[in-house]
Amino acid sequence: MSEANSFDCLVIGSGPGGYVAAIRAAQLGFKTALVEKNEHLGGTCLNVGCIPSKALLHSTELFHFAAHGAAAHGIQIKKPVIDVSQLMVKKSATVDQLRGGIQHLMKANKIKVFHGLGSLRGGNQICVHGKTETTLEAKNIILATGSSVIELPFLPFDGKTVVSSDEAIAFSEVPDKLAVVGAGAIGLELGSVWARLGAKVEVIEFLPNIAAGFDKDVSKTAERLFKKQGLNFHLGTKVTGLNEDGPHTILTAEKDGKKLEFKADKILVAVGRRPNTEGLGLEKVGIECDEKGRIPIDPHYRTTAPGIYAIGDVTTGPMLAHKAEEEAVACVERIAGQAGHVNYDCIPNVIYTEPEIASVGLTEAAAQEKGLKVKVGKFNFLANGRAIATDATDGFAKVIADAESDRLLGIQIIAKSASEMIASAIAHMEYGGSAEDLARTVHAHPTLSETLKEAALAVDGRALHS
Repeated sequence: MSEANSFDCLVIGSGPGGYVAAIRAAQLGFKTALVEKNEHLGGTCLNVGCIPSKALLHSTELFHFAAHGAAAHGIQIKKPVIDVSQLMVKKSATVDQLRGGIQHLMKANKIKVFHGLGSLRGGNQICVHGKTETTLEAKNIILATGSSVIELPFLPFDGKTVVSSDEAIAFSEVPDKLAVVGAGAIGLELGSVWARLGAKVEVIEFLPNIAAGFDKDVSKTAERLFKKQGLNFHLGTKVTGLNEDGPHTILTAEKDGKKLEFKADKILVAVGRRPNTEGLGLEKVGIECDEKGRIPIDPHYRTTAPGIYAIGDVTTGPMLAHKAEEEAVACVERIAGQAGHVNYDCIPNVIYTEPEIASVGLTEAAAQEKGLKVKVGKFNFLANGRAIATDATDGFAKVIADAESDRLLGIQIIAKSASEMIASAIAHMEYGGSAEDLARTVHAHPTLSETLKEAALAVDGRALHS
């Protein structure tokens, strides 16, 4: 093997986990290579996921304000009109800028990038199937190949009518009727985008609540607020298939034994993601995936094959970009003999709707299921001065603490900028802080974050402004 194709650390996959792993490896002095099957670096998150969807959410929030909120502030705007093509130009410009940033980071850190499908050959070698076939070897190989959308067998994607989030971030026009299968983060976010632009959105969810993973009081508040924004929910409803009715497509479903039909121009299926492990050649090195297609690892991110590691969506745990990034750093630092570590109790979860929904740690229900005695404090943004001044009074903050030790167990926020506010909660939980610690932390006035402080005070019935 030539020296040019031999590396200390080789990463397969250039999403948030992969490219961060490569950067950290290079920082620690490893000769590093990155293999990516697609033309662009950044993975799903940058190219067709987190970033473009947030760009669309922001643009459509501005449009919604211009159409429905500006007049109350003395801003006179004639009826605004959306230019979908320009909307997509703005989204693409955001993605392009960040793609360029990753490419710059690869060059700055002297990371060799290979484009093509990387697969394990056995031992410490991989084959890159690109325009030509290249064999590489590395002392340490990190699998960071991410995940793909789940396709329902009775509702296959056709890329035109039945679509995944990949297509739903790039519609050429606003659909008159959009059916969304799944009321999780992706379904709620993209449903919100197109509802703001005038689509009639029907959300069909098999579970009894939207935003599964949050407490019922949070999900019920979210449901009420999103209904006001034009989203129609059909909960406890099972999608069964498709029927054609002339120019229309009809999504069929069942609820309580009754058949339902939804006429739709577009059907977005957003029911989760699956690990990208097919075609990796895992069988050649003796790695067997679990029943969900995930790669088993030990606490050091080592697979069952010597010298091969795995991080991010191909392993157990939430499929979140920031989880993959933290694992990337910890994995490489472990390889380098350092004490890399991820606190899995402090990984935030966010739905970027308006208002946003954010959480960290245990929900109240999960804490009770563990047999923990809890104290709960809640405070509504309706009583927050900054919220009133900025039309952000929807929602509340909720603090869950251990009834005996007062240690913070979990925090949930549904509010404007909840994704930013949750960071201070995570910091307190990271060092094992208590509700008292959070309650006695000085928060600037007037800010939305004061609601979090008040919720912590409310744990002991000491909220000042309720």
